[in-house]
Amino acid sequence: MEKVLFCWSGGKDSAISLYEIQKSQKYEILALLTTITSDYDRVSMHGVPRTLVERQAHSLGLPLEKISISKDCSNEEYESKMREILIRFKQAGVSSVVFGDIFLKGVRKYREDNLSQLGMKGIFPIWGRDTAEVTRSFIELGFQAIVTCVNSKVLGEGFLGRVLDKHFLSELPPDVDPAGENGEFHSFVFDGPIFKKRIGYTLGEQVLRDSFYFRDLLPEGVDK
Repeated sequence: MEKVLFCWSGGKDSAISLYEIQKSQKYEILALLTTITSDYDRVSMHGVPRTLVERQAHSLGLPLEKISISKDCSNEEYESKMREILIRFKQAGVSSVVFGDIFLKGVRKYREDNLSQLGMKGIFPIWGRDTAEVTRSFIELGFQAIVTCVNSKVLGEGFLGRVLDKHFLSELPPDVDPAGENGEFHSFVFDGPIFKKRIGYTLGEQVLRDSFYFRDLLPEGVDK
């Protein structure tokens, strides 16, 4: 089996990509790789607390490798930290990194160009699939996710903090991608066929930051 590193955001595209990778039985996943904004101790862009992503990894039975960046992190800083980790995993026998991208060609090229400099390659399990089909499949497979972030320029705050289900999809404006591939919304997956147990959470406060609405999630057992 080929050893791989899995780029993990904790959201729906990561989850269904991991499902596909595990179903293929072709790969050994050495770790999940997550970027944490150190100023907030949260997953970058998704706004999910580090503790909840650690609980995801525990439920998945996989190690979690964290990249810590500042909120004002430059591309140079990010790429330098990423390179350090990739080199370490390459020395452990990893030749490929798995991503949950679907159709953004510029993002894929950026990833592949950076990997090629280290003699590594990218794997994109759900690349090119219809985004509505991907999201419907995610729901039909029994995954459950909550929307943690929405772009206020394209979606109202009423979409925030909702479970991603068929009703949610039916209410999306026609110009919003069903998978949020353009950054319209982000999610946190708390249950599904790849998890050993559900990740418990409670809803926290809602904030607006840089035109994005975020809904805080607290691990079960933590006071608001």
